[in-house]
Amino acid sequence: MSKEIQSTLGTLLESFFRRHLLAQRQASPSTIAAYRDALRLLLVFAAQRAGKSASQLFIEELDRDVVLAFLDHLEKERHNSARTRNVRLAAIHSFFQHVAYCDPAAMGFANRVLSIQGKRTTKRLVSYLPQKDLDAILAAPDRSTKQGRRDHALLLFLGRTGARVSEAIGVNVKDIQLQWPSQVLLRGKGYKERIIPLAKDSAKVFKALIDERGLTTGLQVPVFVNARGKRLTRHGVNHILQKAVKKATLVAPVPISRTVFPHMLRHSVGMQLLQSGVDLTTIQAWLGHESVNTTHQYIEADLEIKRRALEKCNTPETSSAPYKPTDEVLAFLESL
Repeated sequence: MSKEIQSTLGTLLESFFRRHLLAQRQASPSTIAAYRDALRLLLVFAAQRAGKSASQLFIEELDRDVVLAFLDHLEKERHNSARTRNVRLAAIHSFFQHVAYCDPAAMGFANRVLSIQGKRTTKRLVSYLPQKDLDAILAAPDRSTKQGRRDHALLLFLGRTGARVSEAIGVNVKDIQLQWPSQVLLRGKGYKERIIPLAKDSAKVFKALIDERGLTTGLQVPVFVNARGKRLTRHGVNHILQKAVKKATLVAPVPISRTVFPHMLRHSVGMQLLQSGVDLTTIQAWLGHESVNTTHQYIEADLEIKRRALEKCNTPETSSAPYKPTDEVLAFLESL
């Protein structure tokens, strides 16, 4: 009996990834990786809790109590944020929805896991770089070396196009049109494609990078590669950025005092477009946002727009009198 249950757990996991995520949803590699990591962490935790290997687990051992304990483990032991906890929980929910679909008898068991709610999180304002900080970072790589020229081209690409890291490292030579008007084809979330224009100076840098590698247009090869000639990874992009930030901080008149991450360059492009008077719909199309509500976050973060709005308001000065309770009951409530 236990052998049959073990195979059921393995079968459910295999069908979830191969049939549901890959075949039906055609999920992106990043989505597959995120779901894989969440479920792997859950299985390792549950196996250690049960004192057995992950392959010996029964599906029934991944119940609501275990999942709740796992979520607490993420926050207390692994020091994950509530946002990361919610991302892991979303992957677990997706798997148990698949479990309920595949095995109606497990509906009640799965629903108890699905009833676990995510934690409320603080909606943070987007972080972006002032133009002087962005310029200092773009100028940091040593362009007298081949590696420095690649680093400069990569950072320029991120800081001018607003591409996500996954979109930047996924760009192939055939995706860039270097003849004027220059443009690049980006493949975003959900396999959505969009075309972004390139400034003449940016196109010149990318052309020099491609020519230096002896490549011709139309090739299905990555533009940004590592020292081994392989496509850059997220880790590689972050390493290049942090190295540039460190150098920029040492030479800049005013050191960069904040933590800089690759997505901040994307936010910086969004803020530059907004502050230049570009409308939200165009910014939405430029950055590949699913909804204009996502693009609206740049207005929420731009204090200068709010200051200009305040200056347009003709608000008369008023003197405020302190509130005085009118009776003992209100005075008591006021004292709490």
